[in-house]
Amino acid sequence: MSTSPTSAPYRAHRERQRHRILDAARKLFDRLGIDRIAVSEIVAAAGIRASTLYEYFSSKDEIVWALVEEHMRESAVRASAALDAVKGTALDKISALFHSAEDELLHHPERVRFMAQFDAMYAHDWSVEQLLAVEDRVSVGRLKGLESIIRQGIADGSLRPDLNPRLTMHAVLNTLVGTQRRLASLGPRVEKEYGKSVHQLFRESTRILLLGLSAPMNKAHKSKPLSSSKATSPKKR
Repeated sequence: MSTSPTSAPYRAHRERQRHRILDAARKLFDRLGIDRIAVSEIVAAAGIRASTLYEYFSSKDEIVWALVEEHMRESAVRASAALDAVKGTALDKISALFHSAEDELLHHPERVRFMAQFDAMYAHDWSVEQLLAVEDRVSVGRLKGLESIIRQGIADGSLRPDLNPRLTMHAVLNTLVGTQRRLASLGPRVEKEYGKSVHQLFRESTRILLLGLSAPMNKAHKSKPLSSSKATSPKKR
């Protein structure tokens, strides 16, 4: 069996090793925090030699960015699938995006927590250009696509006519992502502090967002708590 760098078995082996490193790093980052973990600890957790890790990544920063790209790609795929399933108005499409974010928060909180950690480090340590480059690789034209949904909603009458499509798109994304990541980061502290679950607070936040975006004729329909999401609260352990 060929083991040359161009052979399928070799490429599969490389992919497994890379996944092993990322998986070990992901778990350590989630448990202890990105800034508290050294490369040597990732090496030990992955059960490999340091020289092996450096065949794939030159630094811990490179591992972090690889995970960022992986998580952003997964979120983009989920959001795209949610949009593809909607045949209604722009408001329905935005609601589907909110449900996708809700599902990720409830069923993959570790991903959201990681991105919350990344946000804090990105603000101080990394450039905007780095993040924009990842966004371009993950989902070219995603922001323009969301902006076009706002424009569509103004045209189809489901969204308020006084919205600025580009500004609204950025405002909605930042509000949605900020709420999602804060609630994931706090976890069980949320219920202790507010007496409400992460699920309840996130759903109420998105309901209020939808009310703010909705044209007057849609407000009565959207004033009730959302109930069409397939996401359900995880069972308490």
